[in-house]
Amino acid sequence: MAEKPINDYGFEQFLNEGKLMGSMCNGCETLYVPPRSLCPGCRHSEMEWTETAGEGRLAAFTSISIGTPAMIKEGYDRNNPYCSGVVELVEGARVVARIEGVDSIHPETVEVGMRLRVKFLNQGTDDDRGTVLAFSPIEE
Repeated sequence: MAEKPINDYGFEQFLNEGKLMGSMCNGCETLYVPPRSLCPGCRHSEMEWTETAGEGRLAAFTSISIGTPAMIKEGYDRNNPYCSGVVELVEGARVVARIEGVDSIHPETVEVGMRLRVKFLNQGTDDDRGTVLAFSPIEE
């Protein structure tokens, strides 16, 4: 795993492989998702890739009805909003991602604290292929 650079490009490569990775600081043992090549806490520069469990809880969210051109192209608009949220992973790191499987039209039904599991959304074709990080509720 160490062969990938600890940066956004390496993070994206792991997403394409179906892995949610972060960088762990060898100095203070803090995990960052997405990764950072330098620890902002202790300024240590020795970081290593760490795979997360891919589970966490919803810490905050918003329902978006006026999206980016890419989201509009996917069919999201004022009548079909999407949800974006901050997920606190079981390892403690927080990551912003799309929240799938919730009712974005009725955001009052989305619960902060709900358990979530990572979901990799494959988009595009051939040379334009990529993976979007998302989470969906864990059925309890």
